[in-house]
Amino acid sequence: MNFSNFFSKKNKNSKISDFQDLDHLDGVAISVVNAKLYNPPRDDLVLFYFRNGANYASVYTQSTIISENIKWNKQINSKKIKALLINTRNANAFTGKDGFQGLKDIAEELSMQLSNKKKSDDEDYEKVKSKEILFGCTGTIGEVFPTQKIMNSLPELMNKITYNQNKYLWMKAALGITTTDLVPKIAMEECKIGNINVKIYGVAKGSGMIYPNMATTLGYIFTDAKISSKILKKLLKKNIETTFNAISCDGDTSTNDMVSLFATGTAKNTIINNINDDRITNFDNSLHDVLLNLAKRVTADGEGASKFISISVENAKTDIDAKKIAFSIANSPLVKTAFAGEDPNWGRIIMAIGKSQVQINLNKINISIGDNKIIEKGELVKDYNETVLKETMKNEKIDLKIDLKMGSKKFEVYTMDFTKKYIEINSDYRS
Repeated sequence: MNFSNFFSKKNKNSKISDFQDLDHLDGVAISVVNAKLYNPPRDDLVLFYFRNGANYASVYTQSTIISENIKWNKQINSKKIKALLINTRNANAFTGKDGFQGLKDIAEELSMQLSNKKKSDDEDYEKVKSKEILFGCTGTIGEVFPTQKIMNSLPELMNKITYNQNKYLWMKAALGITTTDLVPKIAMEECKIGNINVKIYGVAKGSGMIYPNMATTLGYIFTDAKISSKILKKLLKKNIETTFNAISCDGDTSTNDMVSLFATGTAKNTIINNINDDRITNFDNSLHDVLLNLAKRVTADGEGASKFISISVENAKTDIDAKKIAFSIANSPLVKTAFAGEDPNWGRIIMAIGKSQVQINLNKINISIGDNKIIEKGELVKDYNETVLKETMKNEKIDLKIDLKMGSKKFEVYTMDFTKKYIEINSDYRS
């Protein structure tokens, strides 16, 4: 397998052993190829094929300008999905009718080739329809969509379809959907529905243009559980709020954001028709763990990031108040550059809290960075030691805690710092 874009000198030093051991998940097949969308060439086209179909749910960007693949996906009303095709390098956004027609042409050709493969593989043959295919696109906005390059790669994509996955193939797929990412994002959990074991696997990409206005990135979750699309949609919507909707790298929302959840139904659990069914509690919690794991990985790999920062706002009057304050801090360039410079300038945190326009009682607020209490009851603590705080600011992982002492609601946001590298990456993005 070609892992050249994993071991590139541009990427962070990673080892295969650093990642969870995803293995085989029934009902999913994977194919990864180089469609020559990048120069120098690398894997850039990934297919997830659901031989017998998969129930599914998706959440999409709330940007008022959306990519052509999001338009395509939103009009799909099939009961099951047979394939998900993801290309990188090109967002297929602001490409107009030609971009949408390109997806239509690819879907028709891909459905025909998948139908032929299914016919050769299975005695019980059922044609794959173009409206049973979802698309994920990521990359540069406004460039002509490479329809022909992708079409030319479909035969190779068919030949490389692998029904039995392993960790290396999941890694290859995760790498194949990256853009400016320095490491792949994969995650897994195993749990039970009733007394039946089920798996939940996930891959994601995201490094820049990350801010929650739904999904903030591309994320794809796969399970062998037998769960209806209706319940999947409720589970995804519920768990997205405190995972992919709780991260921010740079405050920008993409035109292409999507997170999708697919259930192949190959596990023999009793079908779940009610989200309040106690038998689905473990699955619900494990799904949240996978989504949060991926979301944190996206944040930690933010463009040019040197620090992973968690911001916990506690004891607010409402969830909305806690969320507003947390994101006001997370999206402040002044706060983010202070963390990058390891400068304990806590005044910038105070500023960010104030500009959120949430009504607070300044005489009650407590602020801590790591184990260092800075503000207590609205005043600088008497034993404040900036030298000690400077040492905390050198850590790669920093926890910021804001206690408002005004209620019982809380929200936690995950972000990264702004370094000179962020500017270098984005000024050189298309070069």
